[in-house]
Amino acid sequence: MEDCVTPSKPGGSWKPFQERLNAVPFRITSGSVPGVSVEVFEEDNRVWKKHVNAYKRINKILSSGRYRNIMDMNAGLGSFAAALESPKLWVMNVVPTIAEKANLGVIFERGLVGIYHDWCEAFSTYPRTYDLIHANGLFSLYKSGCNAEDILLEMDRILRPEGAVIFRDQGDVLMQVRRIVKGMRWSTKMMDHEDGPMVSEKVLFAVKQYWVASDNTTSSE
Repeated sequence: MEDCVTPSKPGGSWKPFQERLNAVPFRITSGSVPGVSVEVFEEDNRVWKKHVNAYKRINKILSSGRYRNIMDMNAGLGSFAAALESPKLWVMNVVPTIAEKANLGVIFERGLVGIYHDWCEAFSTYPRTYDLIHANGLFSLYKSGCNAEDILLEMDRILRPEGAVIFRDQGDVLMQVRRIVKGMRWSTKMMDHEDGPMVSEKVLFAVKQYWVASDNTTSSE
């Protein structure tokens, strides 16, 4: 647990939760997180506020309060969750065990909830499933780890009917993902990066449809 525990600042006090969301964590200012400087943290915050604003322009429900239980499957520094800034929702920030940087301590210090997990394995959903799932760079990360179909089936299991998924990844990776989820009866919409079509990174919006077997479905013995 030592990597997840931040010592109290000498003579200092913890900031209130909302202020902690965007304040630079002490473990970063003290240089305790290799490769993550104050400048890197602030840039990450800025980029994710930009991404989330772009998401809200496409998915109007994101600002409505309908999505209460949200998961970020590759949370990084937790900036996606911080950019949402709504008391009507909470985000489970998942840091993949194969991620380059183990940033769960930063996520905790921001006052957010998080966990380490290997997405080649099943995720415990007790006591809830999720309304919205965010997957940034997840399938590129696991390209050599396990099959995309296995991860997508696990996502389908933990996502509520009529729940949504936002994929952000390289265009060729998302084309493969789109082909698979169409076979799972998800509706999809591919969008260019907010900086324009010349950026190789794309965004795929998907919605899990609510469906049942039709009345004329038959089975043969």
